[in-house]
Amino acid sequence: MTSWIKLLAPAAGGSKRLLLVVVLIAAVVAPHVVSPFYLDVLLQIMIFGLFAMSMDMLIGYTGLVTLGHAGIYGVAAYVIAYTASQQHWDAALAVPAALGGALLTSVVFGLLAIRTSGVSFLLVTLAEGMVVWGIAYRWASVTGAENGIGGFHRPALVSQPVPFYYAVLVVLVICSLLMYRVVRSPFGLTLQGIRENQLRMRTLGYNILLHKFLIFVIAGLFAGVAGILFAYYNQFMSPNTVNLAQSVQGLLMVILGGPGTLFGAVLGSAVVVGIQNVVSLYTERWITVMGVIFVLTVLLARHGLIGRFGDLAGLIARARARPAPTVPEQPAVGYETDVLQHRR
Repeated sequence: MTSWIKLLAPAAGGSKRLLLVVVLIAAVVAPHVVSPFYLDVLLQIMIFGLFAMSMDMLIGYTGLVTLGHAGIYGVAAYVIAYTASQQHWDAALAVPAALGGALLTSVVFGLLAIRTSGVSFLLVTLAEGMVVWGIAYRWASVTGAENGIGGFHRPALVSQPVPFYYAVLVVLVICSLLMYRVVRSPFGLTLQGIRENQLRMRTLGYNILLHKFLIFVIAGLFAGVAGILFAYYNQFMSPNTVNLAQSVQGLLMVILGGPGTLFGAVLGSAVVVGIQNVVSLYTERWITVMGVIFVLTVLLARHGLIGRFGDLAGLIARARARPAPTVPEQPAVGYETDVLQHRR
């Protein structure tokens, strides 16, 4: 076992950036080596991974568990669908309008939710998400109700699957870098302090409500970006996009990957989307498989899959740093013989 740990130690001690570069290179090469089906799966992983990362900014870094995030995500997607199909706007107008809709929704939702915490925050955000779902289901003249909105297409530049894949990949990388800068900034460290002890941070003079509001709006803006990508990916919108199950799925991705890691949300998205699209081809009980994986993650990897990998990397690094046991020197045989003869 020790020999295997020593063999793996160089990989464990390497930079995390190297792993990200390898993943990025694999993502760039993927369209040329995988089938259209798996390319579609990768697109879903990236879009829902971005959505889950935006949730992780609230859940993992601020300690605000939300179930209304799909409402913000869905508003942006519906704006794209409506403006593109009914108003015939091009992307140059539809995308800013969708971001504005997501931003406005985030502001309203944030103002209503930030004065609560814990279960109360969870219930308020749940109610907010259900309001959006209700509007999508009842406002038939705009949303199409249960019939949804179709008849719109991607911009001509990314109308084909491979160019659209690369566009989504570029957006994911840019948004990931921006989110990473936010959570690693002094503002992000303050959010982590709020997550650990709000009372102490308030005593130190920090404006807790303002920080909660700002991160709610920022997270909602990135959720809006994910909604725009989903609208162009699916080219159809229905109330199912903004229902409770969408927010629960995002929460599941965050927990599986590891709250407070950002990249873990993408890993969680890969697990969930992979089970939905790949495992379901082989068994109708794919939901059971997902449930078993979720339970095992909660029991055996409390900090998610990324946290478990980190524990393994730490074990390997400690094994590498541990000095090798020294064997005490034995006196030469000739020396022992001389001593015995002298004593006699």
